[in-house]
Amino acid sequence: MLGLVGETGSLLAEAKKKQRDAASYLGYAEAVAEEIGDVLWYLAAVARRHRLALSDIAAAALAADGVYRAGDNAALSMHALQPAHMPLAKAPMPKFEHGLLGLAGEVGLLAREIAGAEPGHRAAVAQRLVAIMGRLIQAATDSGVTLEGAAIKNLQKIFDRWPRERQYPPAFDEGKDAEEQLPRTMEIDVYERTVRGQVYVFQRSRGVYVGDRLTDNAIEPDDYRFHDVFHYAYVAVLGWSPVIRALLRLKRKSDPKLDDAEDGARAILIEEGVTSWLFGQAQQLNFFDGVKPGELPLDMLKHVRQFVAGYEADRCPLWLWEEAILQGYTAFRFLQKNRRARIGIDFARRRLRIKELP
Repeated sequence: MLGLVGETGSLLAEAKKKQRDAASYLGYAEAVAEEIGDVLWYLAAVARRHRLALSDIAAAALAADGVYRAGDNAALSMHALQPAHMPLAKAPMPKFEHGLLGLAGEVGLLAREIAGAEPGHRAAVAQRLVAIMGRLIQAATDSGVTLEGAAIKNLQKIFDRWPRERQYPPAFDEGKDAEEQLPRTMEIDVYERTVRGQVYVFQRSRGVYVGDRLTDNAIEPDDYRFHDVFHYAYVAVLGWSPVIRALLRLKRKSDPKLDDAEDGARAILIEEGVTSWLFGQAQQLNFFDGVKPGELPLDMLKHVRQFVAGYEADRCPLWLWEEAILQGYTAFRFLQKNRRARIGIDFARRRLRIKELP
């Protein structure tokens, strides 16, 4: 119910934002479709928890009398709930806005019904859900959104974040020559050294220094000088890192388009931007200490995808981004505590390994 009330409010907020920022809010239509999908998901969840079939609720919403009846409506499709052709609305019309207020009112009545639940209130909940479903169908139709499309996109979003089965995608450089592939295995020694009174982080692999010596580049020390572990985590888990490609000179020169667009300076800045932004978020959450897979904020992961939109990394599912982020911060916390470590890339197992450095 918290989700149903909240997402209904978010749907109304999209119409409000478009009114306020009419010319500059370009994502209105897509946002409305996503919010309608979210409302539908929570409506289905409330129905399921009350042992009510969503198909029966939808059938009652279409019926002339609007009365809920349990029956054989399993064959009813989302597609059948709306007209065949609906133009997508690029701005909220008065009819849509008033319909949203009606939807919010019905959700409020359901919230009151459930908050004061008494034995045998299932029939009353069913009738409230019918009213909500009718309002949602009308709101979707008025905005030009198909419930079928909204449902499909919602499921894709859910499994992008919380999959039933985790299937790792192939490496982006699969099939390229070895000298143009990110390392599938690699060990890097990361440690601090003081030079002329200044503490730097150095990195070596097989006796060869990797990159430049690093400081925090900040007024207040925050150990950001260890941040290359996040790039190594992207390599180990995502199979992506323009930064590491540049450091190790593994750019895909044989494909000029890839070399320029995916491995060039702009892609490097995008990766550094993602890393720096995530670091700011992590500082507020104790560097994700105690956060388990599936627990990173969804909005945070969606912002990461917005950062990398248009680059090959935006094809990585959100759950994979989460794995890379959490593994990177596990290594970072180890370095914060020990100030030195041996980092191991194990792409076959999608793991960033870390152990003590003698």
